[in-house]
Amino acid sequence: MKILYLIAGTYRAAGMEKVLADKTNWLVRHGYDIVIATTDQRGQAPAFAMDPAIRQVDLGINYEATNGKNFLVKAFSFPIKKWLHRRRLTKLLMQEKPDVTVSMFCNDAGFLPKIQDGSKKVLEVHFSRFKRIQYGRKGLWGVADRFMNERDAQYVHAFDRFVVLTEEDKGYWGNLPNMVVIPNGVERKDPSPLTAHTVIAVGRYSFQKALDRLITAWFMIEDKGDWKLKLVGDGECRDDLFALINEYGMCDTVEMTGVQKDMDAVYRDASVLALSSRYEGLPMVILEAQAHGVPVVSFACQCGPKDAIEDGVNGRLVPEGDVNALARVLDETIHDPAAIRRMGAAAYETARRWEPETIMQQWDALFKGLRP
Repeated sequence: MKILYLIAGTYRAAGMEKVLADKTNWLVRHGYDIVIATTDQRGQAPAFAMDPAIRQVDLGINYEATNGKNFLVKAFSFPIKKWLHRRRLTKLLMQEKPDVTVSMFCNDAGFLPKIQDGSKKVLEVHFSRFKRIQYGRKGLWGVADRFMNERDAQYVHAFDRFVVLTEEDKGYWGNLPNMVVIPNGVERKDPSPLTAHTVIAVGRYSFQKALDRLITAWFMIEDKGDWKLKLVGDGECRDDLFALINEYGMCDTVEMTGVQKDMDAVYRDASVLALSSRYEGLPMVILEAQAHGVPVVSFACQCGPKDAIEDGVNGRLVPEGDVNALARVLDETIHDPAAIRRMGAAAYETARRWEPETIMQQWDALFKGLRP
């Protein structure tokens, strides 16, 4: 059975790209023929190891070339790029003749079901229903965000299957007959000893991850003892975050580590993961932390944390955006080692839900169920 995946690129060391690499590696090992078509790879190597049997084809659309440009530049170039994208993707699908074509909700989502190549069309979303409007942008950008948010809701109806990550998000899209919930998968590792006095936050230094809120909450904790906060990642907000840490005088208790290659070591050397995001899909960092037996303190943002965390059992949930509550809960947690061990053990058990074999059997059943 041949599956053709559509994604902007595989070169980013980010959650969606990691999920795709893990998923396609499993499918190849189980007899599937896999092709990945990108639009913006630009000759870059994949960020994550992929089986040599997986073929990658770049369509050379380069939507990202206009990132950072003004609204009018993007508005003028986007329809041209989209026309070229549809033309080149149609040609590829007619050549490859896949049994199933899977969109990862990139720029192909609006026209993919209209391509009559004979393949079944699957759409999988890695963010929440309201991601586009959670940027809170104003002016023309805000109008565009609201327009695209409504457009997304129309696109999903045309696919043979629409896959969301959480039960929470399923409710936001409505009662659609083609919708199914399949979370991401992650393999359980040896649990962390939970002895290091370290809270970690893992993710891009970006508006979405809202690490400024976490840094402010950390500043509000008066008695940190010898506990440290480590921000693992990189991104466009690096300078602003560094300035905020300096403003609070916390260079001795907050470390910006940059991207780390050995993430297993990062989780083994942590006792708590903090997540301060404004929005998510189903955060891989929560699943990875649980797979290492590390409890999570998280805002109850849309979407994912409420599906993965039971407050006080395997972690802590904090009302979205309540920085005072985040500070209070982190304070309580770092001063209660018994609770950390108890919640860590429960988190490790929760991680059984995310075992890759369990998740991939659901995908295998979905693909085989689409056969005529």
